[in-house]
Amino acid sequence: MHAESPIRVRFAPSPTGRFHIGGARTALYDFLFARQSGGQFILRIEDTDQKRFDPAAEAEIVESLRWLGMAWDEGPDVGGPYGPYRQSERKESYQLHAEQLIETGHAYRCFCSPERLAQMRQGQQQAKQPPRYDGQCRALDAGEVLARAQRGEPYVIRFKTPHSGTTTAVDLIRGPITVQNADLDDYILMKSNGLPVYHLAAMVDDRLMHISHVLRSSEWLPTFPLHVLLYQAFGWEQPVWVHLSVFLNPSGKGKMSKRQALDNKGGAQTIHPLDMRQAGYLPEAVVNWIALMGWSYDDRTEFFSMPELIRGFSLAKLTPSPAAVNYTKLDHFNGLHIRSLSLDELNRRLVPAFQAAGLPVSEASLHPITPLIQERIRTLEEAVEIAGFFFRQDVEPVAAALLPKGIDVPQASQVLERAAQLVEQTADFSVAPLEAALRQLADELGLTATQFFSLLRLAATGQAVSPPLVETLIVLGKPRTIGLLRASAHNLST
Repeated sequence: MHAESPIRVRFAPSPTGRFHIGGARTALYDFLFARQSGGQFILRIEDTDQKRFDPAAEAEIVESLRWLGMAWDEGPDVGGPYGPYRQSERKESYQLHAEQLIETGHAYRCFCSPERLAQMRQGQQQAKQPPRYDGQCRALDAGEVLARAQRGEPYVIRFKTPHSGTTTAVDLIRGPITVQNADLDDYILMKSNGLPVYHLAAMVDDRLMHISHVLRSSEWLPTFPLHVLLYQAFGWEQPVWVHLSVFLNPSGKGKMSKRQALDNKGGAQTIHPLDMRQAGYLPEAVVNWIALMGWSYDDRTEFFSMPELIRGFSLAKLTPSPAAVNYTKLDHFNGLHIRSLSLDELNRRLVPAFQAAGLPVSEASLHPITPLIQERIRTLEEAVEIAGFFFRQDVEPVAAALLPKGIDVPQASQVLERAAQLVEQTADFSVAPLEAALRQLADELGLTATQFFSLLRLAATGQAVSPPLVETLIVLGKPRTIGLLRASAHNLST
């Protein structure tokens, strides 16, 4: 592309399955590059595979990108100067370009039946030859081609790949890739139903939409030379090609398996952004996490907001090295981003998580609790686990089996009653005086702070882990605290 050409990048997913972090990372790099350069980020839906097309998959793509904070400048829903942005609505353009390739001798009609092609492949396998089309229709007489087409005989359109010489395709992060043309196939460009395959449709659309940089999965590297040959056949200037690194399984061994990830239900052990949202992950954390799987700013900086990513992103710092999907790092980033939020913003985001668990919360009722948990949670779901008791009608009285080590049942019942009396008699029910009084009571009863406060925590919250205990008692309020302590004392004494 010319240096003065505007930066135009596209994210062009095929809506045939669930949207995963591989697609999200490609979209993110497109988005960052466009925003940094003042260029355009285009969403194009590649839906020509009608057998596998799934409307729900397209809806998930759109919802995921919006949740992750990537707004597109042109696309099916917002329009733009080079639409339509759905390939199923651009069929005429592909047919015209395919015919142009036939007229210039770069493509041909192939009438071979599926049965003949299957028999051909079987023979190649038995002979231990690489599978490729044998070229039977490549040199058909023009009159015969016309007659067979006019009779309605089905055909595909294949690219007439040169049999000699080499093709060099240049990838921005891998450099030149040179292949022998004799090793390439005569790839199908148009199917017999008149719909294009990716090889033709994507190249034509990228050209007509003035795409300057093509960022895509490295799975396209094997057919990369074909795409270069197509550009050459049309006489077009090529975009800058960037094939992104693959994701490896968390073990670092083997390419990330979509099927394997789908078997891990819930939590972050999924490759689907919307599942991560449901599990309590922030979009900022998911963006931060995937940005660093294939790119780095330096060898020190890891925490990034979206504006910081936009400022710091560079194609030159992309790496072709595979990246292992590390869910521990996602938890780490999510905790950092939770702690970076203002209390009001975190409070706002926590409300839906509590409501989804069936707890009757509002921003106002959650407001005093949010400061107690912000430093302790890694996901929004963990907030519900740690602080859900605040909004439950009944807290299970402490059971004998849960008593702290070194405290028997009669002693525990007595300790809880004494603590209830202390709370009842405390005039200044605020953190500092209440904590001092409770610590003094623990000393009087001959208990360690761990024993004493562990027992109180179990009685007041029904769980072994909670926000800071004294602050929790303040939020619960005097009457409820007294009631909970005495309920547990009574439960233990009966």
